[in-house]
Formats: sequence, C-alpha cells, structure tokens
Amino acid sequence: MFLKSKNEEQKVSKPGVLSNGKSNIVKKAAISVLLISSISFNMAFAKESESNTLKEIYHIYTDGQYVGTISDQTKIQSMLDKKVEKSSSQYKNMTLTAGSNLSVVSEQVFTPNTNDETTLQKLEGLIEVEAKAFALSVNDEMAVYVKDIDAYHEAIRKLKLHFVSQDELNILEARNNTSNSLPELKENETRIANLILKEKVSGVTVQTAPTKIVSPDDAVKLLLEGTLEKEVYAVAQGDVLGTIASKHNLTSDELIALNPGITDSSVLQIGQELNVTVLKPLINIEVQYEKKVKETIVHTKKVEETESMYKGDTKVKQEGSDGQKVATYLIRKENGVQVGQSVVEETIIVEPKDHIVLKGTKVIPSRGSGAFAWPAEGGYISSKMGYRWGRQHEGIDIARPSGFTIKAADNGIVVAAGWDGTYGQRVIIDHQNGYKTTYAHLSSISAKVGQVVPTGTKIGVMGSTGRSTGTHLHFEVEKNGVTINPLTVLNK
Repeated sequence: MFLKSKNEEQKVSKPGVLSNGKSNIVKKAAISVLLISSISFNMAFAKESESNTLKEIYHIYTDGQYVGTISDQTKIQSMLDKKVEKSSSQYKNMTLTAGSNLSVVSEQVFTPNTNDETTLQKLEGLIEVEAKAFALSVNDEMAVYVKDIDAYHEAIRKLKLHFVSQDELNILEARNNTSNSLPELKENETRIANLILKEKVSGVTVQTAPTKIVSPDDAVKLLLEGTLEKEVYAVAQGDVLGTIASKHNLTSDELIALNPGITDSSVLQIGQELNVTVLKPLINIEVQYEKKVKETIVHTKKVEETESMYKGDTKVKQEGSDGQKVATYLIRKENGVQVGQSVVEETIIVEPKDHIVLKGTKVIPSRGSGAFAWPAEGGYISSKMGYRWGRQHEGIDIARPSGFTIKAADNGIVVAAGWDGTYGQRVIIDHQNGYKTTYAHLSSISAKVGQVVPTGTKIGVMGSTGRSTGTHLHFEVEKNGVTINPLTVLNK
C-alpha cells in the first residue's frame, strides 16, 4: 500500500488521473492568496483557523482505477489485515500480503464527503491476497511457482532424480566439488558422466496468488509433462489401440508407455479408461554415460574372382577369424530414451582375418577337343573291347586304380546320370563334336544331367554295380552314333 500526500501525487500520478483534484487545490490556493492580500489578518490567527476547518480524506485506487474515498486510512489497514488473516488458515506456512495493487492519495478539504462502508466493501472485492513465492523460469519464461528457493532447489533435484538414481546424482555432485581426475574405466564398467538441463533454468522471488504455488513434486510433473491435468479416454465399442492413439495425436508406442500394464496384444474393455495425455515437456534432460566393453570384431567375407578356375567353382583361399577390441562409448539419453552413442576410445587387441573365397570365372568348355584323357586314377585294362563270353564287349574295363575317382575324359555335357540295368550306376557325356562317352558300374555319381564338365572333372566313384565281376570301370566311346574302340582315341 502506498500512501502519498496530495502534493506528492502530482509528481508520480499518470496525467489526468487526479486532474480535477489538482485544479481544485490550485483554485483554493489562489483564493487564499487573494484573501490574505486584500484583508488584514493576524497570520498566526489565520493558520490556526485553517487547521481547525480543513479535514483530511483519502482517495483509494486499485491498479490505477479509482475506487472511492474514505475518512480514516486505518480502516484500510484493518481490512487488509483481516483479509490476510482469513487466508492464513488456508495457506499455512506461506508469507501472505495484500494490497500490492492499492494506492492511497490524501487530500485536505473543508467539507469532507466520504462513504467509508461502501468504499471498503468495494475495495475488499478488488484486493487480492498474495504470497511470497519463487518463480521457476525456463528460457526466461515463467513456468511454475514454488514456495521458496529451497522448494526450487528441491524441484530441480527431484527433476534430475526422475532420470538418474540417488547414487548417480551423489557421484555427479561430488565430482563437481573436486578437481581430481576420474579413475580409468574398468572393462565392462558403466558410469554416469554428465547430466545436462538442455534449457536455461532460473528463478526469482516474486509475489503471486497462493493458488498458483505448487509443491516440488507437482512442479516436476508440470516441467516433464507440460500439464498437471491428465486427459482420460473411455474405451468405446470398436476401439483398438491404434485408432485411440491416432485420435489423440499419439503413436501406439506412446499410448502404451502412458498406460503401464497395457501391451500391443492387450484386449481392451468397453469403458476402460486410458491415459491419453499428450506430453509436452518444458525441460529436456540429457544424461551421459561412459561404458567400456570388450567386443568382437566380426571378420569380413570377401570373394576374389580368378580365371584359373572354372565358372561355378569356388575354393577357400583363407579361413576367416574374428578379432577383438576394447572400446569406450559415450551414451546419450534424452528424457530416458537413448538418442546417441559415439566411440570415445578404441584399442584393437586382435586384428580380424578376412575370409577369402576364390570364385572361378573361366568359361567351362562344353565342346570336346577330340583328345581323350584317361578316365581313372591309374589302373590297367583288365578287358579290351571285343567278343567275349558269347557276346560283344562294347568297351574296355579299367581295374586296380591307385584311386577310385572317375573323371570326364573330355569336355562335354552330361546327358545321362543314374541307374541303367546291367550298367548299374552310369554317366553318359556328350562331347558336342560327334563323340559320346559312357562310364558304368559306378558306386556313386557326382555329376548331374545338364552339367557342363571340362576334362578331368570328377563325375563319380569306381564301383561294381549292375552286372559286374568286381570293382572296375566299364568305359565306352561312341562316334556319330557308332561304338568305337576307346583305345583308338585314349591318351594313356
């Protein structure tokens, strides 16, 4: 409450607020001067007479607007005291005041004309009780009021504890109070590195309505969610999580996060209440962690093409093996959600070894050269082509080899591979130049029909299937549909 004399009011009031009053005072002063000039009075008597006739009244203003006039300013203070006392029982432990928007201007008049009761009643409705508070601002914009600076610090502390443990916060606070460097991270150790309020947070002592002052817990809720009011939605028939989320500008994951116990497979019940509050945090908290781990460096797989091998053939040139490293990471979490990870330091313990496979690019010739290679691994001719045992023997038999692999005698295409009566397991190769070769009595077959085989390709294993007297290879050569003696074309 501000009490000013009439003369003082002329210096600070806005133009026009008290213009009529000022005019009256000036006029009265002029009349007094005239009277004193024209009539001879004893000055001492005149002053005494004036003090006996002038009365002081008080003009009341709230927020610069005229309310009324009273004769006794102590009545104003009494009304303010009662208003504060009445509110004290409701707002305990708060420092309350009233009348910050009130100003009083005194005036001396000859004939007082006031209505104290009406003015005080009107004034009481315009006066607001205020409490001393601490305003917490975010980026220089007022966000929330708490009781005092202690409540402000408590709110900031609880805000941090929403994202870190008490032990982690203690570690950070202790670290900020010392200049000692941190010990080296141990392998498989994770520790907190920093906590950052991403917005500018400040505070100042103010006066405000006591209804606006909240507890530190509510201040944290408001700062994190942007509201103290929870929006609830009652599930209706046909609702699913996706449609409910979409109606309220949420994703399904956000809706699930707002409702503990709800999953994407939950069956919703009609009338079930869901929290659909759209969170708009006023403050974002970034927490940084350091993590040191030993990790496997996965080896890479490479393919090298080579003309020294036929197309379709592959061979391992070098077996691969994984490496090992020790890496230190800086992990960043914003409002509890990881938003980044970067390597701070890395030490290679074992270098990885690439796995290299050779891939052939050489075109496989499907046309024979006309020069036939020995189809077995060594061995000798145990039976030649000709008449024997009462019938014609259409090829030669090769027995007692050093190995049992049977190979294509010339380039060609496999046209038959499988069982064929007395031949047993047999393979036929068309050499695309009028020649065909047959390989019979095999114990197993490696080639497939349609396969292009160059000279020396393994097509099977020597055996004794079909009509056979023992392990051997029956080998035939056909030229332009006529069987010929293999010995006329074989290179041995």
